[in-house]
Amino acid sequence: MNTVPPAQDAGPHAVEGRDEVAAARLQLLTAARYKLAIHLPTLPADAYSSPAELAELRRIATAGRGSEIRIVLSDPTTALRAGHRLIDLAQRLPSVLQIRTPANEEDESRIASAWLLNDTYGYLFLPEASRLEGRAALKDGPGQAPLVLHFEQIWERATPATQLQPLGL
Repeated sequence: MNTVPPAQDAGPHAVEGRDEVAAARLQLLTAARYKLAIHLPTLPADAYSSPAELAELRRIATAGRGSEIRIVLSDPTTALRAGHRLIDLAQRLPSVLQIRTPANEEDESRIASAWLLNDTYGYLFLPEASRLEGRAALKDGPGQAPLVLHFEQIWERATPATQLQPLGL
């Protein structure tokens, strides 16, 4: 008798609601090896702050040479004031976990969407971040490719979020 559970479909599927989005986010973080790209208009208190998510982010950040977590965050000041745990992690690992803000209004207007991209062709895409409805896939290179391209374009124009740097007094 085969006791191995059937493989979960890794292709694109709809996600809806806080719980499904959080589960997809954790699956993608767990599947990542060395690199993440995250695009957010704001950093909600319940996103990227659970102990499991932070443990995965820390694992990726300390995975070795070539580890890189890049985040484009439109409103880093609010996340800093709220004491978000991801900001604390970014301040402790600034060479690996980098946060930038969009440099121009065109990028600001496009950042209403949110996405998480990992280095194993997985993604979570929310066309409107506040609605918590979108699609996710654990392995979908063709679906991830346009998001990667768009992220790279915004990243290149974005400026470092200097307000998040620790003072080092």
